[in-house]
Amino acid sequence: MVSLLLSLAVLLIGYALYGRLTEKVFSPDDRQTPAVAINDGVDCTPLKTWKAFLIQLLNIAGTGPIFGALMGAVFGPIVFLWIVFGSILGGAVHDYMTGMISSRHGGCSAAELSGIYLGKYAKWLMRVFSLVLLLLVGAVFVTSPAALLARLTPQVLDTNFWVIAILAYYMVATLLPIDKFIGKIYPVFGIILIVMAVGIIGGIAFNPNYTLQEITLQNMHPDGLPAWPFMFVTVACGAISGFHATQSPMMAKCIKNEKKGRSVFYGAMISESIIALIWAAAGVAFYGAESELAAAIAASGQSSVVYDISKGLLGTFGGVLAVIGVVICPITSGDTAFRSARLIISEWTGLEQKSLRKRLYITVPLLLAGALLTQLDFNALWRYFSWSNQTLAMIALWIATAYLIKEGKYRLGSLLTALPAAFMTAVSITYILMAGEGFSLSAAIGYPVGAACAALSFAAYAYLAVKQNSKRRLKASA
Repeated sequence: MVSLLLSLAVLLIGYALYGRLTEKVFSPDDRQTPAVAINDGVDCTPLKTWKAFLIQLLNIAGTGPIFGALMGAVFGPIVFLWIVFGSILGGAVHDYMTGMISSRHGGCSAAELSGIYLGKYAKWLMRVFSLVLLLLVGAVFVTSPAALLARLTPQVLDTNFWVIAILAYYMVATLLPIDKFIGKIYPVFGIILIVMAVGIIGGIAFNPNYTLQEITLQNMHPDGLPAWPFMFVTVACGAISGFHATQSPMMAKCIKNEKKGRSVFYGAMISESIIALIWAAAGVAFYGAESELAAAIAASGQSSVVYDISKGLLGTFGGVLAVIGVVICPITSGDTAFRSARLIISEWTGLEQKSLRKRLYITVPLLLAGALLTQLDFNALWRYFSWSNQTLAMIALWIATAYLIKEGKYRLGSLLTALPAAFMTAVSITYILMAGEGFSLSAAIGYPVGAACAALSFAAYAYLAVKQNSKRRLKASA
């Protein structure tokens, strides 16, 4: 229990101190945001800060910090360290910088930002990568709630029925103006997600039958899977997630003042990490051992495990919370995934989105592609989603680094993003080399190649920073 409380305290201190440092490096000012300057009544619409925060939390969270944290808890309480420091030093910085840079470019997507700061080839790569990730997210967040609903409803309402029903809902939510639907009901679901986490930790802490583990550096994975890099990819949402780079631009279109960005972007990520910590702790406490948790996930899936934990700890009330959390929360991330994909394609094609008819041109093919992906195995979908997620985070952090260098913050300021960018480069490259869904190479190859790629990318950053510094000095002396 001490480790969990300390971890929660460090996250809050990180928001207060490191979040303020991040804000200072970016230097928000009083310029007009897209919500004010554009205000198209569909995607760029002013929202109150508390509402933007809750929508951002629900958009980035869903069941990501629940499923990922439970699977990460199989590695043991070492996962606490990754969630805490990954979030403060990487994930929250990533979300804040992506959202704020997007705000300064009219709310454009991370794909368009990559073209501005990393070049046209990076833009094409990022467009494709972002769309693939968003389709995977949409599919993952259809499959998991559909499976639980099928378990809880009459047999005639099977998984396929619920998949179709959820996709029909996605159609409506993706098309409607953001303030007419998402802006009205998502804050309520955001509060429910928080209440669910508080209820779970209360059910564990005040029940003498359960014991919360203390932090140890020991890898306790029952199959001996190495924590590096697998744990760092398994726990994406909750520590650092590239999916957030597709979601932050949505709220970048809705914040009314740049100075509200820290509470909306950095704050939502810290809140998601708190939820992830609670579920990581609760998973092992409820099942008693990492091996038992792993067996439960393998036997019945993540949705059922969440339902069993919630109902076991909180009774009928917990069962209701679980249904809401594991059904509504992923659905409300899945629909914003498709919404983000619609916006990326509209930027790519130049097809304006004020017209409902033109929104349909993009939305219908996207949902059909998502429907096809739901036919794949959930665990395979999750693994590919997790890797592409962390790779996108790596790219987004390099975009932020290039932005800071261009803004003249090529010394300590750009290190704020360059260091986690290099770290995530090592994670992403090492994982795809070693994972079964990648090249299945040994650690003897994966570790040094991943480290070399990170070193090369950091060397390129250092060269660019020095070059930019020299240009500024020459300009100043001229």
